[in-house]
Amino acid sequence: MPAMLRVTGRTRQYTTAADARKHITARALRPSAYGPPARLRSDVTVEVARRSGWPIYAVVPKNDAYTHTVVYLHGGAWVNEINSHHWRLVTHIAAGARVKVVVPIYPLIPFGTAAAVVPVVAQLAAEKISPEHGVCLAGDSAGGQIALSAALLLRDEHGVVLPQTVLISPALDISLSNPMIDSVELTDPWLAREALSVFGECWRGDLVAFDPRVSPLAADLTGLGPLTVFSGTRDILNPDARALVQKATAAGVDVDYHERRGLLHVYPLMPIPEGRAAREVIVERLRAH
Repeated sequence: MPAMLRVTGRTRQYTTAADARKHITARALRPSAYGPPARLRSDVTVEVARRSGWPIYAVVPKNDAYTHTVVYLHGGAWVNEINSHHWRLVTHIAAGARVKVVVPIYPLIPFGTAAAVVPVVAQLAAEKISPEHGVCLAGDSAGGQIALSAALLLRDEHGVVLPQTVLISPALDISLSNPMIDSVELTDPWLAREALSVFGECWRGDLVAFDPRVSPLAADLTGLGPLTVFSGTRDILNPDARALVQKATAAGVDVDYHERRGLLHVYPLMPIPEGRAAREVIVERLRAH
């Protein structure tokens, strides 16, 4: 059993389409709490505001000026709320990189869709950019999809090239049509293609499957700013992560790719040695901008 499973004790929570639909209904009826844990590290402060009806948290290092902002998009298959693992990473980034981390609590399925969420995230980032103040995007899993889709929208509609976008085990193609997924799924004890497809279709809404707002891998990547990408090989999203790295590199994008053999989905969030090493890379990449 790999280290992550020993730490999390998690196996597939939902495997079939029926499991996924049941989970969507349950989350709609009983939304999870999204606020930060009562006990956070003492070297950051947290504030909250609202925009477009969304709670927008800001985590800032104490007693230290910051020169730029990171907008962090949490994962959870577009259906699950931000959790303690995400909050620990967010506070680690704020304190370690000496940056302000903005955390939008975006609407989840069945109420939220990519068409409604991605433009708001892009606008939120665009408004924080000035000659003196840079902005980076980061996200894990479903949040990685939102982050990369927003980076593309910033390029196309705002003329903005971000200095860094960090993607942790990102969802990149809503169709999950990569033929390599079949073999990887046999080794992935966490994610199931059938269930993830249901979540993705709900998130897609009325968009076509190859719309960059929901499938950023389908986009022309030319002109994007640098990407830092993390993926484990026992993750059904790994084949698309490799495809992104290949396509982005061919388009002239600066890509820093970290692949760990035998590790699972979102391993950089986990309290394992490989996760700690990945988090230090994330802090370094986001500190530099």
